[in-house]
Amino acid sequence: MKKIVLAIENFSPFAGGAESYAVALASILVQNGWEVHLFGETWEGEPGSAVFHRISIPKWLPSWARILTFALKHRGMVRRQDFDVVLGFGNTIDMNVYQSHGGVHRFSTLRKVYSENHMILRIIKRVLITFSIKQWARNWIESAPFRQEQRPKIIAISHMIKKDMASFFHINEAEIKIVYNGVDTTQYNSDLQRRLRGPLRHHLGISEHDVIFLFISYDLKKKGILPLVDAAASLKQTSKDRFKILVVGGSPYPSLLKRIKKKGLTDTIIFTGQSRSIKEFYGNADVFVLPTYYDACSLVVIEAMASGLPSITTVYNGAAGIITDGKDGYIISHPPEPVELEDRMRSLMAPETRAQMSKKAMQTAKKYSIERNHQEMIKVFNEVAKPDELSFI
Repeated sequence: MKKIVLAIENFSPFAGGAESYAVALASILVQNGWEVHLFGETWEGEPGSAVFHRISIPKWLPSWARILTFALKHRGMVRRQDFDVVLGFGNTIDMNVYQSHGGVHRFSTLRKVYSENHMILRIIKRVLITFSIKQWARNWIESAPFRQEQRPKIIAISHMIKKDMASFFHINEAEIKIVYNGVDTTQYNSDLQRRLRGPLRHHLGISEHDVIFLFISYDLKKKGILPLVDAAASLKQTSKDRFKILVVGGSPYPSLLKRIKKKGLTDTIIFTGQSRSIKEFYGNADVFVLPTYYDACSLVVIEAMASGLPSITTVYNGAAGIITDGKDGYIISHPPEPVELEDRMRSLMAPETRAQMSKKAMQTAKKYSIERNHQEMIKVFNEVAKPDELSFI
């Protein structure tokens, strides 16, 4: 039986993209006869037959020290056992397969700086990033696979990440394999509109004739909530059609609520809070919008497309790599400009345009199923799994 290690701080099917992906991948590996070992701080018990190894990190440590401690403890624990495959997600320094779900951290932090409206704040943040111990620690850990004498198999989850890795770590793009994120198309498909549309709208006081733009994120600011608010304000002033914006995940912060009130959008933007199941939101929405400042490959974009929602996102979302601009969604520039975003939202207010793009969005998303992702990953694992030939730094 082949043995594989997955390491992430929190294994949970209800957490972020990387965490839930790790759980799903572990479950498939178990089904395929692998002995799966999970190294992390917490585990919610899935899959049940996996072996969990707790990495205890003192809560009082500063964030940079917690990051380093996790990576170093993982290295020590892994080296004491014999594994065929050690999968790294960007938070460890021992691996023979590397698949980063956060992209290149340096690029991520610099691009997210643009979420600050004021130039002075952006300059200050850039300076802080340059001298941040946390940033240096992350960079040292993240660059581990590229320092190895025998480089691990490098996997990018989007074309954007492939280019970012090649550029930042100075390697040939040919050394990087692309395995796009995937979604469960048996769960996310057009059937959600048929089965679930209606009750949620009634509960939220939204008419069936209102166009719903759906925004899902826990980090509202860095995913583009401010340009979305500004675009919505302009759209409301000039459009005769009614629309709502549903914000699922993060809670609004005081300055955001003040901005919404000032622009007269209190009844237009609805914050629903966290949800363990977003299928009902996909089933009741008409358009998905995520004007993010950086995403390696946002899974919610692919889920939304599979559910029949044309999506609007930016060039610095790896998921934009599967979108054909103007056909199954829209790709806007970075940093996201409210005027450009408003224009794309206005286009999707038209029922005919939405219907055409909805059909094409579903067709596109079907090519990126989680089954395909798992098959490609397991193929890589089988190629790498060669006992006694693992090489760590």
